[in-house]
Amino acid sequence: MHDISGKTVAIIATNGFEQSELEVPLEKLKDAGAQVHVISLTSDAITGWKNGDWGSKVAVDRTIDDVSPDDYDALVLPGGQMNPDILRVEPKVIAFIKTIFEQKKIVAAICHAPWLLIEAGIIKGRAVTSYGSIKTDVINAGGVWEDSAVVVDKGLVTSRKPDDLDAFCSKIAEEIAEGKHAARAA
Repeated sequence: MHDISGKTVAIIATNGFEQSELEVPLEKLKDAGAQVHVISLTSDAITGWKNGDWGSKVAVDRTIDDVSPDDYDALVLPGGQMNPDILRVEPKVIAFIKTIFEQKKIVAAICHAPWLLIEAGIIKGRAVTSYGSIKTDVINAGGVWEDSAVVVDKGLVTSRKPDDLDAFCSKIAEEIAEGKHAARAA
């Protein structure tokens, strides 16, 4: 894993996030040296989804009202079905995602989280992957979908499912460390 000391990463999630898709990037990106903030709609701890039932709670560091995209070098969007479906109707969340992307910073989404990329209008013409059940949504939004563990298109990092987390986290750290996002075409 690349050293990303001195970098700050936002993870935006709410209740119903896929447990491993928040916890693994949180742990691995911290281990790589980044400061990582879990951001949600309120300051209350959020509860994950694991093996078909409610999982563990995760503390929230900041609310979406208290953060600015200017404070972050990258954004991670965990999946699960409920989490991105709830977040994609939140204007402040969508504006945050869109602004991070427009600032040419790393945006990473796994599983069902590409729904958020679709809502933010940033998937069209980009090579991406997602959980198989939203493949048609991605294609209909103009994404160029492929069935790979991790797909990178100029700073946009996507993965399919929890089995892909090692590749996903490694690629996020690599993209942040190498500053590839700065070269992304608008």
